[in-house]
Amino acid sequence: MAQDGIEALDERSRDIFTQIVESYVATGEPIGSRTISRQLGVSLSPATIRNVMADLEEAGLLFSPHTSAGRLPTDLGLRIFVDGLLAVGGDLSENERASIDGQCSAVGRTFPDVLEEASTALSGLSACAGLVVTPSRDAPLRHIEFVPLSDNRALAVLVTDGEQVENRVIDLPPGLPFSALQQATNYLGSRMVGKTLEEARFRIAAEIEQQRTELDALSTKVVEAGLALWSGEAQSGGTLILKGQSRLLSDVTALDDLERIRSLFELLERKETMLRLIDSTGSAEGVRIFIGSESDLFTHTGCSMIIAPYRDTSRRVVGAIGVIGPTRMNYARIIPMVDYTSKLLGRLLG
Repeated sequence: MAQDGIEALDERSRDIFTQIVESYVATGEPIGSRTISRQLGVSLSPATIRNVMADLEEAGLLFSPHTSAGRLPTDLGLRIFVDGLLAVGGDLSENERASIDGQCSAVGRTFPDVLEEASTALSGLSACAGLVVTPSRDAPLRHIEFVPLSDNRALAVLVTDGEQVENRVIDLPPGLPFSALQQATNYLGSRMVGKTLEEARFRIAAEIEQQRTELDALSTKVVEAGLALWSGEAQSGGTLILKGQSRLLSDVTALDDLERIRSLFELLERKETMLRLIDSTGSAEGVRIFIGSESDLFTHTGCSMIIAPYRDTSRRVVGAIGVIGPTRMNYARIIPMVDYTSKLLGRLLG
């Protein structure tokens, strides 16, 4: 059944199954055969509907949360339903599209500011938590500069093609002239621009080791200080922007649920988790959906994630954007929302 999809169900089973899933998305409560019979408005008796529900339960698509006659979809059932939505496709309303466009406008903003707004926009429209992951270590570099602050300190500025800006204060060797800072800036600019931080770091480290830099001793110390600083940034795995976390708590009614959501927040803040999120979207052309226990990231959390990569002009994945919400989130509405926003970010990068 998991491989065949929702189209493998006959029309009656498909109608009943869809009614159960849509009711779950709307209320989060199990639905019984009598209610389904009334809502479908067709000549199916509650007994017939119960038989179909039993077959769907045996197929692993439904389960009964307690002794009542009501049923809820399993994670597998939700997967079958969502795959059917992806096959059919969907679109945003004009108001939703205009809202995302307006909130993500790049006029007068840096790209990191746009990412913040995109995450906020998705959170507000979806009533879920908005998520943006950016792997800063993989972005090509656009600009490098050392700006003097005082006799013994300078600001190291690094700008990527994705308009991410890293500003860090470094200590300078005593008696360093301004010309040494300028020399270090020129040297790094000629070797780092257009490359990722890791690519540039290895090349420059090798040149320094082999004494092929044509830098004086003081300028070399500035370059080494900058490399050490940025190398630490490169290993950090990127940046996580999470907006609207409180929305994940709206349906929480028990302390156990609260603890599961708290554990999810802690997991998301780990750098290795961010890398996994990026890796999970790297080979995807469009939206990916992780439903409940399908992913060990969301096991026992009662949550799902809808996420899509955004790409630069070279079609390389430079980040991912999406939402995290309860497994009963409105997939039909949110999937096209995430898809549209990821493509918008790609266009803004261009």
